[in-house]
Amino acid sequence: QVQLVESGGGLVQAGGSLRLSCAVSGRTFSTYTMGWFRAAPGKEREFLAAISWYGITYYTDSVKGRFTISRDNPNNTVYLQMNSLKAEDTAVYYCAAGRNTAVDITTSAYNYWGQGTQVTVSS
Repeated sequence: QVQLVESGGGLVQAGGSLRLSCAVSGRTFSTYTMGWFRAAPGKEREFLAAISWYGITYYTDSVKGRFTISRDNPNNTVYLQMNSLKAEDTAVYYCAAGRNTAVDITTSAYNYWGQGTQVTVSS
C-alpha cells in the first residue's frame, strides 16, 4: 500500500514563500511520476507541476517561474517550493503518485493521492 502525506502548508502573506513536502511510503517511489495539484473552494482540482522518475519537470503556466518541484529519491520525498505567493494561490494542495506514466497533467494519470495541506495567502 502506497501512502502519501503532505506537510508544510500554512498561512503566509502575499509575496512570501512556503515549501510543501510529500512523504511517500513504499519501495518503488523512485519509479513514480510525482505531481502537485490544488483545489480552491468551489473549483476543480488543478494541475500545478510534475516530475518524472528521471527528473523531467513540467509546470502549468500560472506557476511557472514561481514554483519549483523537486524530488529526493533516497528519502522518498517530493517537494514544491512556492515563491511570490499570491492570494489566488490559496487552496488545498495535494501530491500524487503515478505508476507507469510520464509527466501528465490529468488527475486520472495518478494512482495515489495524499489528503492535502491547506495553503492560505493573505493579501
